[in-house]
Amino acid sequence: MSKPYDLPSLGDLACFEAAARNLSFKLASTELNVTPAAVSHRIKALEHELGQALFNRQYRGVELTEAGALLFVSLQRGFETISESVTRIRSRHDRTGVSIAATTAMSGLWLTPRLAAFWKAHPGVAISQLIQDDQKAQGVDLSIHYGDPEAEDDETRVLFHDRILALGTEQFARSYGIARLADLSDVPLIHTQSGVNPYTEWPEWFAYLDRPAPRGPGFFLNNYLISLQAAEDHVGAVLGWEGLLGSHLGSGRLVPLVPDEMPSPHPFYLRIHGRASANARLFADWLAEH
Repeated sequence: MSKPYDLPSLGDLACFEAAARNLSFKLASTELNVTPAAVSHRIKALEHELGQALFNRQYRGVELTEAGALLFVSLQRGFETISESVTRIRSRHDRTGVSIAATTAMSGLWLTPRLAAFWKAHPGVAISQLIQDDQKAQGVDLSIHYGDPEAEDDETRVLFHDRILALGTEQFARSYGIARLADLSDVPLIHTQSGVNPYTEWPEWFAYLDRPAPRGPGFFLNNYLISLQAAEDHVGAVLGWEGLLGSHLGSGRLVPLVPDEMPSPHPFYLRIHGRASANARLFADWLAEH
């Protein structure tokens, strides 16, 4: 009987992927719990079967050949798909439930307050929230992002476009005499730099409004919720997404410091991962409408 797939030994492929990812036979052997000689033997067997070299062996290490790079990219895509499927199978036995990933800020400020209304309308659907600030969002039905939905391969739903405002407390505004845009140039500003999420920052905001970059002292934080808390504690001004911060604005905890604003360059959107359940799609449609 002929093989359904034209593939070399899966063990050889897994060994090659580890060596290619680490660019080291030694590190691959540690990861796979085998000897470096065993890794070398498997890769030589794979190269023999394919009829060409996959690595250039050098004194200080190895590097991928063109054929090796092509194989590595293909294996990575395949392994990532398999890994996501395995995670989904392990983490969820009940297909009536829905799992959704969001950042700490998005979950706390926007998603969680909406869950009570959804459960009231659909009491039989269980929702599992996963906080994933690294934006990888693996092993879930749905995930929420800030960015360009057109860049996704999966189906998406735009949740909302927003306006970006300069926010602070009334006490902060009084202390620094803030009434117009120019007054913000020299006051303390809170910067959120997570290194992962593409937050719009103060220089972009000022540039959009045809103003030079701010000159005042800066407080740099890597978590948006902590940035908001610092602003509530009168530490400085913070940039805020109006739709995301409805509770803060409605309660007066933070107020617009100036009337000037910037339209958000990206929307918040929902990604519907492959093989999402019917209940996941129901929840996705409900979120997009509410």
